[in-house]
Amino acid sequence: MKTVSIRDVQNRFDELAHDVEQGETVTVTRDGKPVFDLVPRGGASSKKEGGLDLEAGQAYLRSRGITDPVPYISDDFDDPLPEDFLLRPLP
Repeated sequence: MKTVSIRDVQNRFDELAHDVEQGETVTVTRDGKPVFDLVPRGGASSKKEGGLDLEAGQAYLRSRGITDPVPYISDDFDDPLPEDFLLRPLP
């Protein structure tokens, strides 16, 4: 992984774009602090496939004590609302 200052990115963009196309990640810094990364775009031509890692999400929730993120859904949750639902006064 390369680290490049934001000023160098302006001068070497074509070179850095080529490196990213080859699968390398480039970290762009300002005053020595990371600002953003140039990363290869996912897809058939990339070396690493992107996407959502559901197993990692479930492991994270379990580590926080949440065993079932949606513990209960009513059987009638998608039934149509009564016609006067929006016209009823609030309790």
